[in-house]
Amino acid sequence: MSACLVQKQVRRPAERRMLGMNVLALHLAAGAGLFMGPGPEDWIVMAFVYPLQAIGIGISLHRYFAHRSFKTSRGFQFFLALCSAITFGDPVGFAGKHRIHHQRADTAADVHTPLHGWWACWIGSLLDNGYTHEEILERSADWQRYPELMWLHRHAKLPALTLIASAFVFGGFTTMAIGVCLPVCLAIHQTSAVNYFTHRFGYQTFETGDRSTNNWWVALLTWGEGWHNNHHHCPQSARAGFRWWEIDMFFWGIWIFERLGLVWDVRRPPKRLTAAS
Repeated sequence: MSACLVQKQVRRPAERRMLGMNVLALHLAAGAGLFMGPGPEDWIVMAFVYPLQAIGIGISLHRYFAHRSFKTSRGFQFFLALCSAITFGDPVGFAGKHRIHHQRADTAADVHTPLHGWWACWIGSLLDNGYTHEEILERSADWQRYPELMWLHRHAKLPALTLIASAFVFGGFTTMAIGVCLPVCLAIHQTSAVNYFTHRFGYQTFETGDRSTNNWWVALLTWGEGWHNNHHHCPQSARAGFRWWEIDMFFWGIWIFERLGLVWDVRRPPKRLTAAS
């Protein structure tokens, strides 16, 4: 960590150690599952679970709960919340933390800027986000009127642990490791890759007052989240890839949901920003 940038720590050391052990356990389980030789049924479970978890991270937590880039019914909203919860995601908590990030992007108060160093950006901010519970709830007050979301906020680990236990009981260790733990690990590193690489490498289409960049290979690895400079320029947009060649699979998913009538009032960037270059 840079000497001039001091990351505020809120969690007690014991809490950070416990979270670190949890993250390590997920990686060890996934690694052991790969080493043991997973069967076809394990990959089938992953093929079902991973897209739901990806939706939970990109469409649910980021574009819906943090930025409200579209509207939906209360039932589908809860489905999106559950998709995030099976990746240990917390819609209320994430919305508050991510909104603070946008306000403080690439300043000393931004807990996952690369300016704090690789470790703090990639793993450290996962173990201690640097915000108090009161700060987070203050920025996510719009979601607190939903009891089901507040229940998930209070029991953020329960859905994912239930899925992990169910995979173990019904499929065995490798099904649990490959079908559930491996996609969670992928989600962790995909999110961290956006936090790190798209604030260090790539191109800036817009002057946003921070170091956010567009990075094509991060976008491909994260279903469209790598068009980060576009996103920081127009954060309420459900579409992050503005040009025709800026592939944004999460927006394709939102478009499908829109066509099915599951979401509506989808926010798009102004047409002048999406004109062919």
